[in-house]
Amino acid sequence: MIRNEREYRNRGLLEVNTDSVVEGYASTFDEYELLRDGDVTLYERIEKEAFDDADMTDVIFLRDHEGRVLARTRNDSLALEVDDHGLKVRANLGLTGASREMLEDIRAGLYSQMSFAFTVAEDRLDWLDDHNAVRIVTRFKKLFDVSAVAFPANPYTDIGLDARAMLHGAMEQRTAERLEAERRERERKVLLTRIKIMRKEI
Repeated sequence: MIRNEREYRNRGLLEVNTDSVVEGYASTFDEYELLRDGDVTLYERIEKEAFDDADMTDVIFLRDHEGRVLARTRNDSLALEVDDHGLKVRANLGLTGASREMLEDIRAGLYSQMSFAFTVAEDRLDWLDDHNAVRIVTRFKKLFDVSAVAFPANPYTDIGLDARAMLHGAMEQRTAERLEAERRERERKVLLTRIKIMRKEI
């Protein structure tokens, strides 16, 4: 299946490990529940190889997928690495006033998790039984941003406890909350439509 729509997936942890550098995971390779509607449950799993051909030449670091650019791969203030756990992020948030504000919010415990915006080149839908399916992302087309987020779409996101880290998690702006909810609803409708189509084809 080819999908060109930009998607957002909130999954990962974020922690401070120096005066101005944050580290975390914007994505992991764990299977998790993406959405549930009545008797239909859709899970999602990202294959490690899905990042191999992804365009990550110019990825930016944002707050809740919007606003000013806080770090960027193009100027080496943002680094991305795919390891055995997922998409690892390392960002220097000490370069501008806006990025330092984000850093202070992380230190204050207001933000704890990460997300990333992307388009998918290839995926497939595997049925587990009559009601449950898993969407497997096999190839990303492009990554647009990694973001510190207040509320994850995935309720099972883990936060790693580290002695150096300040843990986070609260919404600061109602506007960001509304936009995130709208994105989740659009995604839910698209995926439910795909499930209904697949069920008719079986």
